[in-house]
Amino acid sequence: MAEREPIGVVGTGYVGLVTAAGFAELGNEVWCSDVDAGKIELLRRGVSPVYEPGVEELLTKHAARLHFSTDLGEALERARLLFVAVGTPPTHSGDADLSAVHHVADAILAAEGSAGAGGEGSGRGRAVVMKSTVPCGTGATLKRTFGEQGAAGLAYVSCPEFLKEGSALTDFLNPDRVVIGDERDWAGDAVVELYRPLLEASNGGGGSGVLMRTDVASAEMIKLAANAFLATKISFINEIANVCEETGADVLEVARGMGLDERIGPRFLQAGIGYGGSCFTKDVSALKLLAGNSGYHFQLLAAVIEVNELQKRRVVSKLQRHLGSLADARVALLGLAFKPSTDDMRGAASLVLAARLQAEGARVRAFDPVAAEQARALMPALDYAASPLEALEGCDAAVLVTEWPELVGLDWNEARAAMRGRLIVDGRNALDGDRVREAGLLYEGIGRGKLRPGDHDPGPQPAGVAGMGG
Repeated sequence: MAEREPIGVVGTGYVGLVTAAGFAELGNEVWCSDVDAGKIELLRRGVSPVYEPGVEELLTKHAARLHFSTDLGEALERARLLFVAVGTPPTHSGDADLSAVHHVADAILAAEGSAGAGGEGSGRGRAVVMKSTVPCGTGATLKRTFGEQGAAGLAYVSCPEFLKEGSALTDFLNPDRVVIGDERDWAGDAVVELYRPLLEASNGGGGSGVLMRTDVASAEMIKLAANAFLATKISFINEIANVCEETGADVLEVARGMGLDERIGPRFLQAGIGYGGSCFTKDVSALKLLAGNSGYHFQLLAAVIEVNELQKRRVVSKLQRHLGSLADARVALLGLAFKPSTDDMRGAASLVLAARLQAEGARVRAFDPVAAEQARALMPALDYAASPLEALEGCDAAVLVTEWPELVGLDWNEARAAMRGRLIVDGRNALDGDRVREAGLLYEGIGRGKLRPGDHDPGPQPAGVAGMGG
């Protein structure tokens, strides 16, 4: 087996850390850099600063191949390919904040300058491989800057990530596609070689991924467009769910029938309380703004964003319909992270729900098996429980926000005994409604049709009668 070349990775968040661990698994020596000294100290001890299944195991397995430092110079000294995976959060205007990207570019330019004009440090070229999600046109801007700073030989490759939090490592090692945007130069060829073991057999590799090689601008746009389209599917099925509630149809059946059409497919047709996370929320807004800055009003994405925001607030309306005023009502939020198998709170529906419930005067108790610490920093006023049943104790209603297995599999008879009221709002359509009802609870999903005859919530019950009958 040919020796694999060392690489550098800048940024050790979800994307950077998974990229580093994944390449270490493939046999690369990986030099990682991050400005956060606390993260680096954890990583040196083999502790992942983010919750992502499988990552800590690879940190231990490949401790000899993975190197962590706050000094970018170590990666620049040892690797010609530098994967940039720093954050690009939205600014107040909605534009992507590229300050971290430019900071890395400046550091690389400084290193190129010290190595001599033309960027031929140690007799080799060097390339920036952009993993961070950046607006279309960023690569062209950086290349122009490289030329102006006397480093025209510094190459640039756009290699967007398509990792899903909670299964990011699996996605890296088993990609459905690898997109490489470059100028058909040595740098693009080198990145192709790095990913070759993951690519389809017809491309000379042993994996199942498909290689797409294109220009830089198109690669940048692919990432934004893909996330925007998936967000559009989610908002569309949520709109259908809202109509189903008015007409008596069941959105699960509707989505199943739609998904049988191969032109549509079943994925991302799960109605609920809206999409979250950093990627969808940020990328949809970024693409809408990019279009606007270019002189085009992207009307569809404006509607997608509006639907997603309103969907979270509809849960509050459901609670009010059953409980009346929420002043002093006790509401449990089951799950806080934006999705299962992650501790990421960015764009989480729980942030909006908790804020709205508290604004209505409700007392909110919350439980999440992994993200409680991160949530506490963002929502310190919530009452955090150590278990699902503790969260439900004395509550008038509960909302399933994140479909963690331990929440979906709750013993609903025990839940009924713990609660003061009876209302369960299934914000992810993940529960077995019949089992919930059999426990004497009132089940309300998203788009599951009109309430059944006899489904009537008597409202908050006096203390001491929780768990008595249905």
